[in-house]
Amino acid sequence: MLKTLLPYIKLYRHYVGLIILGVVLVLMALGASIFLLSLSGWFLSATAFVGVAGLYTFNYMLPAAGVRGAAIIRTAARYFERLVNHNTTFKILSYLRTTAFQKILPLSALQLQQYQKADLLNRFIADIDHLDHLYLRLFMPIISGLLITAAIYFSLSYFDQTVALVITLILLATILAVPLIFYQAGKSLGGQITQQQREYRQSLVSYLQGQAELTLFNARSHYRQRLDAIEQNWLLNQKKQANLLSLSTALILLIIGFMTLLIISLTANGIANFDRPIIALFIFLGLSCTEILAPIPGAFLFLGQVLGSAKRMNELMEQSPDIIFPDDGKVTDMTRCNIKIDDLAFTYPNQPFHVFEAVNVTIKQGEHIALIGKTGCGKSTLLSLFTRAWQPTKGNILLNDININQFDESTLRQLIVVIPQVITIFSDTLRNNLLIGNQHATDEQLIDVLRSVELDKLIESRDGLNLWLGESGRALSGGEKRRIGIARALLHNAPLVLMDEPTESLDAQTEQQILAILEKCYSEKTLILVTHRLIQNTLFDRTLMLENRQLTEVSAN
Repeated sequence: MLKTLLPYIKLYRHYVGLIILGVVLVLMALGASIFLLSLSGWFLSATAFVGVAGLYTFNYMLPAAGVRGAAIIRTAARYFERLVNHNTTFKILSYLRTTAFQKILPLSALQLQQYQKADLLNRFIADIDHLDHLYLRLFMPIISGLLITAAIYFSLSYFDQTVALVITLILLATILAVPLIFYQAGKSLGGQITQQQREYRQSLVSYLQGQAELTLFNARSHYRQRLDAIEQNWLLNQKKQANLLSLSTALILLIIGFMTLLIISLTANGIANFDRPIIALFIFLGLSCTEILAPIPGAFLFLGQVLGSAKRMNELMEQSPDIIFPDDGKVTDMTRCNIKIDDLAFTYPNQPFHVFEAVNVTIKQGEHIALIGKTGCGKSTLLSLFTRAWQPTKGNILLNDININQFDESTLRQLIVVIPQVITIFSDTLRNNLLIGNQHATDEQLIDVLRSVELDKLIESRDGLNLWLGESGRALSGGEKRRIGIARALLHNAPLVLMDEPTESLDAQTEQQILAILEKCYSEKTLILVTHRLIQNTLFDRTLMLENRQLTEVSAN
């Protein structure tokens, strides 16, 4: 168990200060709460006892001030404890997601191919969210419970060591034993819930994406029944988990009740030797220990889910990249790009036939190439070999007479810019969406590039570069999204531009506008544009066709 959780526990070293502050605030809140209830019990009992005894020298001002002070400290400490601990949790989760993405990003397409998109999404959202139980529900209650128990022992030893020792032993036994019981009870259940949640998310995404196919083959109702069955089993296990949580609460109340009766028994039989009003202090202190013990069984009840999620994340993050870039790569001229493809062949893993083979072509600096072919013939695959998303089965790709395998990753990324078929627009400002192309670009450069791709109307809006795009923001048409992609590529300023179906699903007029922008902006760049149909345009110097696993040159006229 510790080996599985160790990579995530190590993350806490980055937030030691916040964690210590959170522990201190939890101790303040628990201490104030226990002190408030026990002092109130003693105060009421002492006041009643003084009244019966007929004594008039009792100082009620000091305990009353203590009650008010403890109430204020408890409220303030609880507020700031929640604020600090939840903020720490969000920081840890944010760091974990960033770390996970950094681990996954270098993985090859072959390694990522084994995961469905819905599965990756579930790992990034649900599995990482489950890991917040480690800090908030596991470590924090255990650590604070042990520390406050030690404080209770030393505080009560001043009055009577026997009763202090009894309370301390019961608290320690509960903190150490009860969690293990509920961990064993909820271990398999937590694993099942994690698995069912993953399966449900994957099935739901497949159901939504495959509406057309399911309707065509009259399979919607069958698939929906399968989805409902997964959901029902998931809900049933969640109900069982909730029942265990209720049982844990009942057990804690039973232990607290037993401890209270034991305290009364000890004091009634004269084992404890102190003034009678102090009895109420011990009794109410025992009752207040509910706040210490209540969160602890639930922490281990959810540990099965945490372990399941941690194992799934470890499986993803512990992979080593198949494609390795050299640390000290070759240096080349970053202002030009000549291409030579030599006897190139590629086959997908576990497939009997080549996607293409014996591909030989030379592309000079500044040439604009249209790469055409039927859907599925391997055009996008050929582009992916330039970025080393896949490794060629045979042959080489040379940029400026240097094999791309000899470039370090940074140099290769600076040498090439890719404009994909689907341009992703993030829910963020126009400025931040453009800075993806060059994070060091100035506002003046961003405005210039927007004008060059004919998106003046975006910067002429009231918000300018602060215009919010994406969800709850300014909606963009298909043509505007493509222009944003071109703008990012211009900001990147690489000598080789690879474009995958940049005019797909656009009307003829918008297509010609996009091609005109490309001709204007990329006149000095080496350009390879993939499309599934022949485009007659002055933008292209040559047209290459990929057909029957061979690359041949054709006339565009």
